[in-house]
Amino acid sequence: MGVNAGYKDSVFSLLFSDPDTLRELYGALEGVTLDKKIPVTINTLSDVLYMERYNDISFTVGNKLVVLIEHQSSVNPNMPLRLLLYIARVYEKIIERKSLYRETPLKVPRPEFFVLYNGLKPYPDQATLRLSDAFERPEGLGGAGLPAELELIVKVYNINKGHNEGIVKKCAVLSGYSVFIDKIRENRQTMALEGAMKAAIGYCIEHNVLSEFLMERSSEVINMLLTEWNWDDAREVWQQEARAEGRMEGLTEGRAEGLTEGRMEDRREILDLLEKGYTVEQLKALLSSDNPA
Repeated sequence: MGVNAGYKDSVFSLLFSDPDTLRELYGALEGVTLDKKIPVTINTLSDVLYMERYNDISFTVGNKLVVLIEHQSSVNPNMPLRLLLYIARVYEKIIERKSLYRETPLKVPRPEFFVLYNGLKPYPDQATLRLSDAFERPEGLGGAGLPAELELIVKVYNINKGHNEGIVKKCAVLSGYSVFIDKIRENRQTMALEGAMKAAIGYCIEHNVLSEFLMERSSEVINMLLTEWNWDDAREVWQQEARAEGRMEGLTEGRAEGLTEGRMEDRREILDLLEKGYTVEQLKALLSSDNPA
């Protein structure tokens, strides 16, 4: 399987690609029950790309809320800024531009932002990320010491096994996804990655966990997960490379620096090597020999 640089979907976004599952997911996150009569309209951005990744989930609820949800295997402190850019594009998508010039106030759906974390590093059940934490301090300039006039708050929920079980249990698909990923990680202790995925699929089908979805789309799921896992491995290699070259700041996810054409070509080569079976340790050794500390 070759890595598709424009790969749009992930297993997570595919699972939550219809109004009913989104209604259940939002209800679990906010502790509410949404009537099925309340319309849910998907407006996920398929044309906004950061580090070869697309927006995971975006939808409106009853034309009164617009909800953006991102799934992360590593918490990115730049998510508020990233989601700020996303929400601007969403509003452009759902609001008629001419209406901005009316003399009467325009009502728009209120935004809510969530990150669902299922990475390996320890993380609390819940956390909050704020856009204002990224602002420079304007000492000696106007506005110093005043509250930020622009804010965006992201709620982060840890969905790993043993965390936020009250939320996870309220959404059958989210619960199934958590079990599935946890089973893959357990299998990886004794199996190669693809074998671990296939064994996890078999286990979940046997135990009626996402069984219908996995029976119908097992090959697609494996291809998506291989891409996602290879991405995570490649990111680790890029970070190792950046430390060796003293350019870690330029590789921070979600930022424009470091995304020159040459750098992107280097990264595609790393992904190609991962596809050919090179381990992260082998790639680190190659980088160390090419870029001695």
